[in-house]
Amino acid sequence: MIGAGLTAAIGALHVYILVLEMFRWEHPRTRRAFGTSEDFARATKTLAANQGLYNGFLAAGLFWAVAEGVTSWGRPLAIFFLACVLIAGLYGAATASRRILFIQALPAALALIAVTLRI
Repeated sequence: MIGAGLTAAIGALHVYILVLEMFRWEHPRTRRAFGTSEDFARATKTLAANQGLYNGFLAAGLFWAVAEGVTSWGRPLAIFFLACVLIAGLYGAATASRRILFIQALPAALALIAVTLRI
């Protein structure tokens, strides 16, 4: 139950990131959240949209796992997609911002533990 809830919450987080990166990249609040300037946001809009699309794929996989049941058929799906989120979060923390460690990687690790332990 905890694993399913955490997996769904991480899926929702990635839908939110998709919206920020694909549709609100140049908005002042989004720029503030990502620490980017107006010029940088304008110049990288297409790259951010592409990145947002990948976050959408992660969200879809996580929701698919929850729909299948993370304690049954969806468990391997949840483990795979949570591991993808964890690895992406670790890479992002190492290369872009340490905040990503706490926003993306740590929640994915906790969900991965919960799903693996079937709690």
